[in-house]
Amino acid sequence: MSLAAAPAPALTTATIASIEARLLRVPLTRPWAADVTSVGVIATHLVRSDGAEGWGFAWTPQIGAEAVRALLEHDVVPAAVGRSAEPGDAWQGLWEHIHEAGGGGVTTIALAGVDLAIWDAAARAAGGSVSDLIGRRRASAPVYGSGVNLHYTLDELVAQVRRWVAAGLPAVKVKVGKPDVAEDLDRLRAVREVLGSDRGLMIDANQRWGLERATRSLEVLAEVSPAWIEEPLRADDLAGHTELGARLRASSGIPIAVGENLHNRHRFADFLGAGAAQIVQPNIVRVGGITPFRQIAEIAREAGAALHPHLLPELSGQLALTLPGDIAEPWVEDVEDAGFGELGALDGPTPVAIADGRLREEPHLGLGLRFG
Repeated sequence: MSLAAAPAPALTTATIASIEARLLRVPLTRPWAADVTSVGVIATHLVRSDGAEGWGFAWTPQIGAEAVRALLEHDVVPAAVGRSAEPGDAWQGLWEHIHEAGGGGVTTIALAGVDLAIWDAAARAAGGSVSDLIGRRRASAPVYGSGVNLHYTLDELVAQVRRWVAAGLPAVKVKVGKPDVAEDLDRLRAVREVLGSDRGLMIDANQRWGLERATRSLEVLAEVSPAWIEEPLRADDLAGHTELGARLRASSGIPIAVGENLHNRHRFADFLGAGAAQIVQPNIVRVGGITPFRQIAEIAREAGAALHPHLLPELSGQLALTLPGDIAEPWVEDVEDAGFGELGALDGPTPVAIADGRLREEPHLGLGLRFG
């Protein structure tokens, strides 16, 4: 009789057995514009071949939610079923499958609905959270107050900033881009007066300027010491951001932040490689989920750039806690009264808590984000 050990049984990787998607329209307490009164959430439910379940979502403000759901149902889900349910395995093949419909945008937003559900299922099957599965690098992350406030009166803007200060937030972000930069400066002076010198002030032009106007405007707005200027130019203007970055380095030194409208890791590499940005802000849903977000984080780390995830604090806050410890501390963006929990969209408690200007996780399984 042989004493040799019996061979270990082959490990079988679970596959994706099914995915369902449904569209929810979540009204905003504070409309982001006259025509942006709600956000679209495409909630996904994934079942693996081993019976494990995961919940994810895709997301878009007002525009495109129906298109995302249609792309999921007609193109992404049929291509996903039968593929590996191991986090990260299926993403590249699915992106290549739908790439002819676009390398980013609706396509990557739809992919996020699958990718997030895959990660959620894996963490739930392991009995922990997604940050447990990845590896948490920090216990908390700083939070800054944010709002879509260019249309606010000066009094409304100041009142909003006072609420953020009262809540203990260490920094705020304000929209700029009024027709006359003098009005922007007046508004920012009033904000800075409320903040004092010990709190950060970020500014966001939301792609409203061209190169020359951005140059002139930032010469004026440098007075209030902005921590960064976000999307000063059209989001895909690589040459313009590169030139503006050179001009700012030779003058005020205000860093450029981009990323909410860069939809795949290749564009982030382009911008960082060209010196067109010093800060990147990937939106985890818009880039296609956790898998590409982690790849973008590595690109940023190698480039020595800061990374502060865009919007969705109940998701991005969890991932911020997993970012490498050798990069700048990631800031989490919290848009006033726009969290899924605050909007009553979740079937259960929020997976994160914000207090004393910092975000921490609450006990939960997976991503802890299931929609009612």
